[in-house]
Parts: sequence; structure tokens; C-alpha cells
Amino acid sequence: MAVVSVSMPEDLLERIDQFADDHGYTGRSEVLREASRNLMGEFEDKKLEGRELMGVVTVLFDYETTTVEEKMMHLRHEYEDIVASNFHSHVGGHHCMELFVLEGSLEEISAFVGKIRATKDTLTIDYSVSPVDDFSPLADLS
Repeated sequence: MAVVSVSMPEDLLERIDQFADDHGYTGRSEVLREASRNLMGEFEDKKLEGRELMGVVTVLFDYETTTVEEKMMHLRHEYEDIVASNFHSHVGGHHCMELFVLEGSLEEISAFVGKIRATKDTLTIDYSVSPVDDFSPLADLS
């Protein structure tokens, strides 16, 4: 196996080490390999390719120490073709949450999430995608 050097904050490294201990991993490398495989597989689902999708993306950040909010505004405009809705909320004393509802292809949503992941100083990023054509008409609910 190749050896890779990765930079990360000390507190994240400590959390990875604790996670490895708590869940029976042989070490941090095993945790990072599994996390990488899971991340890479999230948008490689062949069942989603070529279909119209709905995505929900939630971003949490500290508004006092970053320019993340401004970057989110620029992304919202850059991807206006797929951003169906956007919601901003204050959470706690000095955090903000940005929620995006997206409608588009797997490639478009993947590109959007990738740009958010590349945004420095985000605290958490969570997302999900669902095929729009999986929803049954309301008449079928009876």
C-alpha cells in the first residue's frame, strides 16, 4: 500500500484515533480508508445517473470568524439553475446554518457539493439525494 501524508487539525486526528479505539479498528489508516471508500461511493450510484434528482445540502459554520456566508451566496448564484431554494438561519451564539434544496442531475449536484466541501472553515456539511421520479402521484396514495 502507498503511504499518504494528510494534514488535519489535531482535534480531528484525536477524534479519529478515539473512533478507531471505540469501534475496533486497527488504527487511523483503516478508519480513513473506509471513510474514503464511503465518500467516493456516495455519488457513484449507477441508479442515479441520467435521472432528475432532488438534493438537500446543509452547511454549518461560525459566522464571526469566517467568510463562509459570502462564499455560500456566490455559490447560490453560480448554481442558480439547480438551487430551487435556500434558507439561512442563526444557530446558537455564533453559528449559522445554510440549507440548499437542489434539483438537477447527479453531475450538477456533485459539483455543487464538491464546491461546498472545498470551502474553507465550514464546520459540517451534510447532504442527501433522491430521484424525483421515485415519487408516486398523490392519487396513488389512497
